[in-house]
Amino acid sequence: AYEARVEKFIYVSTDEVYGGSLDQEFDESSPKQPTNPYASSKAAAECFVQSYWERYKFPVVITRSSNVYGPHQYPEKVIPKFISLLQHDRKCCIHGSGLQRRNFLYAADVVEAFLTVLTKGEPGEIYNIGTNFEMSVVQLAKELIQLIKETNSDSETERWVDYVSDRPHNDMRYPMKSEKIHSLGWKPKVPWEEGIKKTVEWYRENFHNWKNAEKALEPFPVQPPFI
Repeated sequence: AYEARVEKFIYVSTDEVYGGSLDQEFDESSPKQPTNPYASSKAAAECFVQSYWERYKFPVVITRSSNVYGPHQYPEKVIPKFISLLQHDRKCCIHGSGLQRRNFLYAADVVEAFLTVLTKGEPGEIYNIGTNFEMSVVQLAKELIQLIKETNSDSETERWVDYVSDRPHNDMRYPMKSEKIHSLGWKPKVPWEEGIKKTVEWYRENFHNWKNAEKALEPFPVQPPFI
């Protein structure tokens, strides 16, 4: 990209680079403290990207986004996975307690955020793309069960939940402040009720088009410890 003289380079990072937090909200100056290999790889890539700004003034911008959901997402991710499982009369598989909370942003809002950063973002800067909408994984499962299976009681809803082994070190929350990108004129617009309805409808019509999608619906296996 540098050799091709790209006009602006956006690196899409993740809220996971901050590590988990129960109460502290992270802003762009908060230290990176990733707790899993995926987040560590994103944090390391940020360092490479930032170095091209420091060394060559190559116009890079880094974004750190909350969880994205919406149509077209591969069904290994939690929202399309739960939707697809329920639409195939299978239970939602919840890792551990399911009390981990995540912030969810509709895909169209994230696209608008990228366009905003592309046109208005300052080179060399980092922008959190976050939302105040937060939901626990178990709450997400129960809401989707009620929406798709039209259950009328807690006991009926519970029948569609299956608790499996937790992932190694599953952070509880990734709360972020997003005032910096708000100052550029972006805020999320699509309410949860609208976004999730569109997403459920899309998977009802399109799940069969995915290749090897059935494998994506299995719970992630927990790797045995090295001997």
